Amino acid sequence: MNKQNQPKSKSFTIVQLYPNDMNIYGDWGNTLTLKRRAEWHGYHPTVIDYNVGDTLPAEIDLVVGGGGQDSGQTRVMHDLHQIASNLNALSKDGVPMLMICGMYQLFGHFFKTKDGQIIDGIGIFDIETHGSNQRLIGNSLAHSPIFGDIIGYENHSGLTYLGEKAKPLANVKKGAGNNGQDQTEGVIYRNTIGTYLHGSLLPKNPLLADWLLEKAITRKYGDFKPNVIDDHLANEARQVAFARPR
Repeated sequence: MNKQNQPKSKSFTIVQLYPNDMNIYGDWGNTLTLKRRAEWHGYHPTVIDYNVGDTLPAEIDLVVGGGGQDSGQTRVMHDLHQIASNLNALSKDGVPMLMICGMYQLFGHFFKTKDGQIIDGIGIFDIETHGSNQRLIGNSLAHSPIFGDIIGYENHSGLTYLGEKAKPLANVKKGAGNNGQDQTEGVIYRNTIGTYLHGSLLPKNPLLADWLLEKAITRKYGDFKPNVIDDHLANEARQVAFARPR
């Protein structure tokens, strides 16, 4: 890394939503990857955990949310609606967000469980999710026009359907994606991304991680001056993942 290109002191805040309830598939690794890569680029991130009953910080530059069981979604639903207007405003203003699995579903209109329970979402994404008896699980590969091939691991029984205003994040090359039917994976709205891909996702997809950082830092400081990061281990991990069976 070229230390001459490092900014003197450029800090920003990453908020991790509900890690106590929505972090069961290693999704903390996404937050850790963003923190470490930001530091390698010469920036100074602060990670703040937001759990039920907490107060959102005044300044938020990047938001991350993870997966959870139906019970976890039910526990956070009421609190999420208390901060929905804040999150909607931040998303519309271009704050980058990454929502995985359960939080992806909650950023839609609703999740109807297979037992008929309605878990209301906050409507940032024009999507709806319906529980099923089939579990969509296994190694996944999807292609994005922005990020190229995205590698991950899916584990969900919810079937997510995109509305007219929703734009898919990627097209499925291996796996089930949103619903196992329409070959879409995830959704992207402004700088907010939702996806079913765990893994955790970002360690094996550094282009996606750096895109989130670039959007956050450019929004705050007007530009993003990255350092060159040696990603050979991430690229080797990608090659291994490419070869894994479904």
